[in-house]
Amino acid sequence: MNILLWHVHGSWTTSFVQGGHDYLVPVTPRRCPDGLGLARTYPWPPSVEEVPPAELADRPVDAVLLQRPHEIELASRWLRRRLGRDVPAVYVEHNTPRGDVPLTRHPVADREDVVLVHVTHFNRLFWDNGTARTRVIEHGIVDPGPRYTGELPRIAVAVNEPVRRGRITGTDLLPAFAAAAPVDVFGLGVRGLPEATGLPPDRLTVLDDPPQAELHARMARRRVYAHLPRWTSLGLSLLEAMHLAMPVVALATTEAMAAVPPGAGVLSTDPAVLVDAAQAYLEDPELAAEHGRRAREAALTRYGLGRFLGDWDELFSDMVTS
Repeated sequence: MNILLWHVHGSWTTSFVQGGHDYLVPVTPRRCPDGLGLARTYPWPPSVEEVPPAELADRPVDAVLLQRPHEIELASRWLRRRLGRDVPAVYVEHNTPRGDVPLTRHPVADREDVVLVHVTHFNRLFWDNGTARTRVIEHGIVDPGPRYTGELPRIAVAVNEPVRRGRITGTDLLPAFAAAAPVDVFGLGVRGLPEATGLPPDRLTVLDDPPQAELHARMARRRVYAHLPRWTSLGLSLLEAMHLAMPVVALATTEAMAAVPPGAGVLSTDPAVLVDAAQAYLEDPELAAEHGRRAREAALTRYGLGRFLGDWDELFSDMVTS
């Protein structure tokens, strides 16, 4: 199949394009948000091709994968085809709803021409989807391997734009963890974090937008991973940490309760409990390593790449034959 999709979420797309299809990604001269083209910090296979919007109408496209509301109009105009009639279309919702939760209406609620796919059961439950056809396809991860060493008694955090997003990503909780051990934060938009938190360099360091391989290598050397978002979808960084065989401490919010089983880490809505758990891992490397092994086993079982790609193949097959 030839699948058209936009480069919106690098980590999720990296897993998605590992399937046995050809993937068309719009690219514009200035690489604007509607034409980012190929990823630069994630390893994508040769089956992903950059295509200028003006050429899409002449390209064979078997399905369109949408991720933002305005892409519905873009796809129809660029392809000169009607979504859901001339070409099957699926809308992937990556995020938890905003606004009057749980009454927030989804942008494609009640549409009959688009299949709405949520990445977690929590998301499907909390969005008001109306009569739209919905399905849940949980995340799948390209396995980075059990790279955990935990040699550094430090806490790893991976989060994008923690300064702008603030309480949503638990930025205000970082000082409590930094009091227990130095915290290393990886991700996009982290450069202003020390100033925003008031933490000195010996308690907080940041690495802005590292390549994925470098991110995994550095994270795996830290003793424990902390996942602190209050209200975001299930973070891929949490699942990547578990694949690395890292022990995790995480706020018991959104889908984290389903992702981290007992003995693979510690979940709580009380940050003090998580700080104590992180301290226990810092002081007991053997306990940290054992819980990390369990975390990896759980992640491979539920969030393996094969299951993820198989679920998508099944959906596309259903859409094309219906």
